[in-house]
Amino acid sequence: MENNVGLLLAKRASLSPDLEALIEIESGRRFTYAELAARAARTASMLRERGVRPGDRVALLLMNQTEFVESFFAIARLGAIVVPLNWRLTPHELAFILKDAGARTLIFGGEFTNAVVDLHGRGAEGTSITDWIHVGVEGTRPAFADAYDEVVATAPSAIPPVGGRDADPLYIMYTSGTTGLPKGVVHTHDSSIWSVFTTTLTSELRYRDRYVIALPLFHVGALNPLTCLVQRGGTNLLMRAFDATRMWQTIERERITNLLAVPAMLNAMLQSPAREAHDRSTLRWIMSGAAPVPVTLIEAFAKMGIEIHQVYGLTESCGPACLISPEDSLRKIGSTGKAFFYTDVRVVDEKGRDCPPGEPGEVIIRGKHVMKEYWNRPDATAETIRNGWLHSGDVAVIDDEGFVFIRDRKKDMIISGGENVYPAEIEDALLAHPKVRDAAVIGQPSDRWGESPAAVVVPADPSLTEAELLASVQSTLARYKQPRRVFFVDEIPRNPSGKILKRVLRDQFPGPAPE
Repeated sequence: MENNVGLLLAKRASLSPDLEALIEIESGRRFTYAELAARAARTASMLRERGVRPGDRVALLLMNQTEFVESFFAIARLGAIVVPLNWRLTPHELAFILKDAGARTLIFGGEFTNAVVDLHGRGAEGTSITDWIHVGVEGTRPAFADAYDEVVATAPSAIPPVGGRDADPLYIMYTSGTTGLPKGVVHTHDSSIWSVFTTTLTSELRYRDRYVIALPLFHVGALNPLTCLVQRGGTNLLMRAFDATRMWQTIERERITNLLAVPAMLNAMLQSPAREAHDRSTLRWIMSGAAPVPVTLIEAFAKMGIEIHQVYGLTESCGPACLISPEDSLRKIGSTGKAFFYTDVRVVDEKGRDCPPGEPGEVIIRGKHVMKEYWNRPDATAETIRNGWLHSGDVAVIDDEGFVFIRDRKKDMIISGGENVYPAEIEDALLAHPKVRDAAVIGQPSDRWGESPAAVVVPADPSLTEAELLASVQSTLARYKQPRRVFFVDEIPRNPSGKILKRVLRDQFPGPAPE
């Protein structure tokens, strides 16, 4: 079998044609592996008919739904490159990504018609998209777009040949960069499949497991489990948008065995009255990552008989880095465990030497699942991957048994509701305001989101108000990136080289953030 991710779905359909492959929780649509594979093959035929060839970039602006899944596997089969788009971004942010990736085809949901109309109106200077395909009810389809269902239904029935394999790029997943501009993380068919291997051999995924995907599919934390379950032979249950009450209802109704939830989701589930009203006896474990999981949350779920398996990983590692085992999840509470099966993880000092137990250092990762590169960013690639090791920028300690404890996050990154938020991007937006002289952004603790951005601003004009400044970034920043509050100061503290002293600001403005 060739190393093409699209063929994973075809192979599973051959082995387990009648096994449930996909369920949309909100709509109730259900598909077996035979049905899903047939849909993906027809979608691949449609895209090929429209001129998509190996290496072409196809962008997906879709919620968690069947059309995302079948498009992903269809594009993979063709050897084209998937560009999953964060649907929380503004048209301004999406335009940059589409132009940077050079995507020609966009498959989008009707929920995003307004944003797509904005993109289309920018013309060739604003976007490289020339082929627009709409998914959803007819009333939301703009005149310049074709209807997905119609073009798939009229596509040739012949299954297209496999067009990509091994080291060929599979997808470009954009993550915010510390310079304020998103960087495209390039994963290949090989790196994605090795991510599947190391995940399924380390975690407790089983044949016929039923797994809820509540994170959006533009996240590696959703795309990796999806691919793993196809390879392993499990059922993916897609939650269009996370809802704690619906989650508990689904666990009982669909006899869920496992799921992944970021700490903010865990907290919402814990606070939901529905948790005591529904049977959860089939749920073996919940994997949680994106931010360190508070010990109190782990203990609270343990009292309900639910294991929380803390995972640590990055988009650049295609997800996996470290995972805590069931046997150690309470004994080593607060740890993210040890490296995945086909993964090496070290904690090193500034000279690249292994840190002794208890001494903080940087986490570095090695494995065949590490990204190929940053799209069109050779300098950033060389800075991040050195001597075969992916340098995370995250600070951790390792104990005398080899267990890793994450102590700090990538540089000054803020994690809000599981989303990575880089202060530099927000600072750039704030500094664009004519009444702002200087600005810094820090994270403040939030009971609801884990962290929320806060702006510290030196005004150039004393008439500047918090409301005016916050309103000015609404059109350029996604909602989760927008500061929740603004503090006005006379000066931003910096070191001799001009770098903002974020630690000083966090001590000065400890929060909590307003909800």
